[in-house]
Amino acid sequence: MRPWAARRAAAALAVLALCACTAQSGLPAHPVTAEPRVAIRASPVRLSAEGTRPERIGAFVYAGGLQLTSPDTSRLHGLSDLKVWPDGRMLSVTDEGDVFEARLILDRKGRLAGVAGGKLWPLPAENSQPLSALGKQESDAEGIAELPGGARLVSLERDDRILLYPAGGGSPRRAPSPNVSFPDNLGMEALAQDPAAGADAYIVGGEASGQTWLCRLTSGCVATAQVARPDEFALTAVAPLPGGGRVYLLRAFSLLQGMRITLRIVGADGTTLDELRLAAPLTVDNFEGVAALPRPDGSLRLYLLSDDNFSKLQRTLLLAFDWRPPGRTGRRGP
Repeated sequence: MRPWAARRAAAALAVLALCACTAQSGLPAHPVTAEPRVAIRASPVRLSAEGTRPERIGAFVYAGGLQLTSPDTSRLHGLSDLKVWPDGRMLSVTDEGDVFEARLILDRKGRLAGVAGGKLWPLPAENSQPLSALGKQESDAEGIAELPGGARLVSLERDDRILLYPAGGGSPRRAPSPNVSFPDNLGMEALAQDPAAGADAYIVGGEASGQTWLCRLTSGCVATAQVARPDEFALTAVAPLPGGGRVYLLRAFSLLQGMRITLRIVGADGTTLDELRLAAPLTVDNFEGVAALPRPDGSLRLYLLSDDNFSKLQRTLLLAFDWRPPGRTGRRGP
C-alpha cells in the first residue's frame, strides 16, 4: 500500500512508482497453479547499500537478510505484516488479498539463510468469492494474526474491517474492530494476537494515528496506548512480547529523505527499551511487517518484511536482527 506521507506527494510518488497505483494490472505473467505451492528465490542482501558491511547498530546485531522473488507467479508482491513461529513457519498477507506461507531456513550460526516451502493462495470473501475478485477497495489486506487453535484474523483497509477465518477453512465472518472512522488507505495496518490478554484477544493499530486497541472476539475493542511518533511517521505493524511488552514498527517517507524506519521495543510498563533506525545508505524499504521471537539465551530475534507495492523500484525484503537489552534505563512512553 501507499506510504502514509504519499497523500501529500501523490504526483511525485507516481513518478517514483512508490505507490500502489503502479501495481501490475491484468493477468499475472506467471499465473498461480491449481496447487498453492510456489518456488521462492531468496537472494542475500547486505545491511548497507554501500561497500561496507556493518554487523551491528547499537544493541541490534544483523542476522542476515534476503530479497524474495518467485519464478512461478507475479503475485508474490505487496506482502504486508509478518508472523514467525519458533519452528520457522512464517505467515504474511498481501495487498491483493492473498495469503503467503513459507518456512525460514537458518544456517549453522542461526543467521537467516533462505526461505522454503512457499505457498500462495487467495483469501475467500464473506460470499466465498476470492477477495481479489471484489477489487482493490475490498481486498487490501494489511494485517494477519493467528489465534490458538488455528483461526486467523485479517485486517483490511479502504473498506475497513477485520475478518475471522475458521481454523478448518471456509468463508470468514466479521470480527470486532475499533468503532472509529479511519482515513482512506490509512486504516488497521497493525494486527497481532495478544497472548498476555487471552486466547481470543488481539491488538489493532491505526496507521495514521498510532492509536492501538485491545480487542476480543467475545467483547469488542477498547482503546489502549497511543504510539508516540513524529508527524511524518505511521504505525505499520505490532508484535507482542512475553509479559505484555510490544514491538512497534514505524515508517516514514519523503522525497528529500526517502524511506525511514523506526523499530521500537517497549516494556509492559510503557518504557521504551530501545530503538533501531534504518535509513539510507542502510538497506531500507517499505517495511510493513515485524515478528519478535524470544531466544533461549535471553536475546530477541526480530524479523522485518517489506511491501514492494508491485513496483520495480522496490523490493520484497526480509531482514533479521538479534537484540539484547542495553545496559541503560529506557525512557517512558509507548
